[in-house]
Amino acid sequence: MNTSEKGITLIKYFEGVHATPYICPAGYYTIGVGHLISRDAELPIEWDRVLSPGEIDDLLRKDLRRFELGVLRMLGTVQPTQSEFDALVSFSFNLGLGCFQRSTVRSAFVRGDKKRAGEVLLKYCYAGGRRLKGLIRRRLAEHALFMTQG
Repeated sequence: MNTSEKGITLIKYFEGVHATPYICPAGYYTIGVGHLISRDAELPIEWDRVLSPGEIDDLLRKDLRRFELGVLRMLGTVQPTQSEFDALVSFSFNLGLGCFQRSTVRSAFVRGDKKRAGEVLLKYCYAGGRRLKGLIRRRLAEHALFMTQG
């Protein structure tokens, strides 16, 4: 299963699309759509350039594949709809697969309580102990996608 264009659009909107390297909120060099370049204090020379839209999309597809496979593995035998899958991949892309694995979103989904999974998805809007408007908006968008039939 692959992330659909709806899912990719949502991820790009909330992550942002950057053709040049920038330092993300966690303090790491990043480029494209949340692609980690380096955890070091210096930018590697090969990344000191402007990426084309095609290069950005290629990097995103490569990065998404890890999250797609991780989400599917952690769901076990429970099959998501395309919309559920897209929302769960976006959620994992933002918070990490470890967070998804430990989340009440995943445990409710695997138990077959998809309604509850969608509801608790909305609670993951805190960073550094603070409720952030950007995360509230992202979770609302993921929830809307999750609840979409198809």
